[in-house]
Amino acid sequence: MSYKQNIVKKPWGYEYLAYENDHVALWALYIKKGYRTSMHCHPNKTTGLVALSGKVEVSFLNDKNELSTLNKIMIRKGLFHSTQAILEPGSWVFEIETPVDKNDLVRLRDSYGRQGKPYEDASFEYLKKDDCIWLENPQEEIKNVYSLGNTKLTVFNLFDVNIFRNMDDHKNVMFLQGGLTTDYNINVAGAGDIVSVKILKELIEVFTKVKSNTVVMVMDKNV
Repeated sequence: MSYKQNIVKKPWGYEYLAYENDHVALWALYIKKGYRTSMHCHPNKTTGLVALSGKVEVSFLNDKNELSTLNKIMIRKGLFHSTQAILEPGSWVFEIETPVDKNDLVRLRDSYGRQGKPYEDASFEYLKKDDCIWLENPQEEIKNVYSLGNTKLTVFNLFDVNIFRNMDDHKNVMFLQGGLTTDYNINVAGAGDIVSVKILKELIEVFTKVKSNTVVMVMDKNV
């Protein structure tokens, strides 16, 4: 399947691959108002969700969370969840998964008859539209800027954690590769993690070591 070139049609909207490396896959989901993804889990993947526009409700088997633009949630391996757009004209959501395996999917319940079925096959794919984004790893001192939904996306190489000290607390930072570690090389924030700037400011009071080739994406509301 050519996920880099194609959109995957869904009964609730569509999704497409926006970035991928050996460690993470980042998908952009458009969910129509009132529609929801299946109640599903990923037995071997950790998932992060960020609302990029509108408002979504992320439901679990026993509770639910409401996410407005820039709100995020991390979902552990094996945790059943479903995402519904609750405002017009629908919502854009980023879903980052690690490790990369689109077939790591178990559907428990589904409003469209897909319970117990695997991920969509190639018959649901069609060529990407011109407005689909693809995130490129930037050159050393360059920042790549994109926009999706109501959100500005700035991708850059991270060399010095002090860059976060003057950022607004409400921004979220997605680690696309590399990360922060202790001085004895234990991960504090790594590829696939989404961390608010507010929390990062606390972390970097103690942990300042950055892995080589670390790439991050800062998410902020479009002005």
